[in-house]
Amino acid sequence: MSMITIRKEFHRDVEAREALLDRCFGDARFEKAAERLREGRLPAQGLAFTASDRGRVVATARLWNVSAGPSRPALLLGPIAVHCDYRCRGLGGELMRHALDTSKRLGHRTVMLVGDAPYYERFGFSAAATGGLWLPGPYDANRFLALELAPGALAGAGGLVSPTGRIEPKPALSALIARTAHNESARAA
Repeated sequence: MSMITIRKEFHRDVEAREALLDRCFGDARFEKAAERLREGRLPAQGLAFTASDRGRVVATARLWNVSAGPSRPALLLGPIAVHCDYRCRGLGGELMRHALDTSKRLGHRTVMLVGDAPYYERFGFSAAATGGLWLPGPYDANRFLALELAPGALAGAGGLVSPTGRIEPKPALSALIARTAHNESARAA
């Protein structure tokens, strides 16, 4: 019997999350327009989730800070993935509801994604609110969907969706910062 828990993603989940995404999407995931909005960024604060079964990562969902046109904060959801052994059990829907509820509770007003409209419509997503927006790179406009967590949040929105979130530190830079801090504390001692 499964003991699935949805929780915030931990640093120790990174390798398993990446393996799951590779298994579900392969290298094609790096070619998608939505990836241009995630590249070099960290997920939105408190909005990276993992579903685990006795410590094994079986699903993931992350949301990213973006701007839905000039000066209009929004979130981009994705990728969301469920291990093939755990599909058709409602886990993806449960993970989606958890992500949306947490986003709303944290005061976010809009969530966008690129995905299968018939699946995401049951959560309230539609292409209607994204008509004046566009993504960097090629994408199918019928799959560019949004959900207003606050009524009217995308009214009149137009322009390029662009990343606004925290920049992911480069491994070499973070190592240099740690080394510098260590050297400074050694000199002070």
